[in-house]
Amino acid sequence: MITGAGSGIGRAIAHAFARSGACVHLLDVDQQACAAVVRKIAAEGLQAKSYCCDVAEQQSVSAVFHTLFQHERIHILVNNAGIAHVGKLETTTEEDLDRIYRVNIKGVYNCMRASIPHMKTNGGGVILNLASIAGSSGLADRFAYSMSKGAVISMTYSVAKDYLPYNIRCNCISPARVHTPFVDGFINRNYPGREQEMFEKLSQSQPIGRMASPEEVAALALFLCSDEASFITGSDYLIDGGFTNLRG
Repeated sequence: MITGAGSGIGRAIAHAFARSGACVHLLDVDQQACAAVVRKIAAEGLQAKSYCCDVAEQQSVSAVFHTLFQHERIHILVNNAGIAHVGKLETTTEEDLDRIYRVNIKGVYNCMRASIPHMKTNGGGVILNLASIAGSSGLADRFAYSMSKGAVISMTYSVAKDYLPYNIRCNCISPARVHTPFVDGFINRNYPGREQEMFEKLSQSQPIGRMASPEEVAALALFLCSDEASFITGSDYLIDGGFTNLRG
């Protein structure tokens, strides 16, 4: 089960899991985007289903998850739904903070809270949360976003610790910049006429000299949710092209 499946990273994760042989359940508040991912997966002869779900609303999450749990066991939850915000503390309004909190923090809480009783009853499971290097590094103009991703990392550790006795593993992935349509849109809106220059500048901010692809993040996600990663829990995996440790 993958939330935020209509996004660039979410689409890549959905395809990776479907190609592994899993029937994937894709959740997104944008039902059209989610349905488009399902159609592409189905065109490859693979299995996927889409559901409209607003992760910020506990009632919406509970209703969709209850429906799924009535029909089959869900082994894996990938919390990918999230939104971005650019700004420092003084330029972040209360409304900005509340909006980020509802999706990036409360959304992850809602989905894990709905899933854990089901996993406990059925012998365990795997939870993977999408965080960010912003959650553990000081980045300029990312006050609210960094706050939210730091919370995702902390929630990951807490859930991993509390549910060890129930065979539930919980990890998170912290990417640096990933080349998605969101990045292209951000550059186009904020740097008209300088798109290529800014794309190169953002790419070179990773020591490896480029952004990650969504498929690279998806490959790590697939591994961490597989039996090959059965000894891994309570970990935050950086996929950052050396950004955290190799700058300077």
